[in-house]
Amino acid sequence: MQITRQADYAVRAVLYLARLGRGNRAATSQIAEEQHIPPSFLAKIISQLSIAGLLNTSRGARGGVTLARKPEDISLLEVVEAIDGPIRLNECAHADGMCAFADDCPLVPIWQDAQSDLVRRLKNTNFGQFLEEKSAA
Repeated sequence: MQITRQADYAVRAVLYLARLGRGNRAATSQIAEEQHIPPSFLAKIISQLSIAGLLNTSRGARGGVTLARKPEDISLLEVVEAIDGPIRLNECAHADGMCAFADDCPLVPIWQDAQSDLVRRLKNTNFGQFLEEKSAA
């Protein structure tokens, strides 16, 4: 499984904003330049993160982008799913009846456990933790 480039960019943008500190704004052009994200791609990402309630955006001379919540209240899972949708390792790990072999397949519980572990890990990882790690170093 690999997250999309768009989700990776979203994670980098949220981390960048978290590192700026509470209430500090950044222009999308600044984020794009410093994080090496194509500006047109970033505009779409910012829009999706804003719709998901993770970012606030404002236009004008004092406009820019800020986190909608404290970094410790934003999970890695929320950011990835805002862009890529629900985490799915494969169809049989998610939807009943999607696989013709599900009733007899010994792999189904392995896929389901792996998916649950990944979702739990991403859900329990927040952007405040990344800030703590940086300041502890």
